Amino acid sequence: MVTRFGKFCRNLRMDNEELLYQMAERLGVSSAFLSKVENGKAKPPVEWGKVIASGYQLEKIQIEELEASIAEARENVIRVDSMSQNDRDMMFAFARQLDGLCKEEKDKWKKILKI
Repeated sequence: MVTRFGKFCRNLRMDNEELLYQMAERLGVSSAFLSKVENGKAKPPVEWGKVIASGYQLEKIQIEELEASIAEARENVIRVDSMSQNDRDMMFAFARQLDGLCKEEKDKWKKILKI
C-alpha cells in the first residue's frame, strides 16, 4: 500500500522529471529499498527529511508535509487487511510470545528480520 510519504516522493519525482533510481541515488540507497519505503514495507530514515528538503530545495509548506509524512510512515502501524488468515494468526502468535523471549532470542530474531 502506497504511503503518504510514497505519494509525496512520487509527486516530487514527477515534478522534477526524475525516476525512482535517481531519487534513490540522492538518498544513498537502492531503488528496491526506496520502493519498499514508498509502499509501506519499510520505514523511511528520519534523516531523509533533511536530505530531501535540501536536495530538492523544498519550500516551508513542502518541508512540513514531508516531515509529517515521514513521521506517519514511521509509526508502528501494521496493516493486516491484505494478509491471509494464516499469516495473521502467525503474526499475532509471535507478538504474544515476544515478552517471554530472552534478550539473546530477541537479538536472533532481529538479525533474521533485519531490524
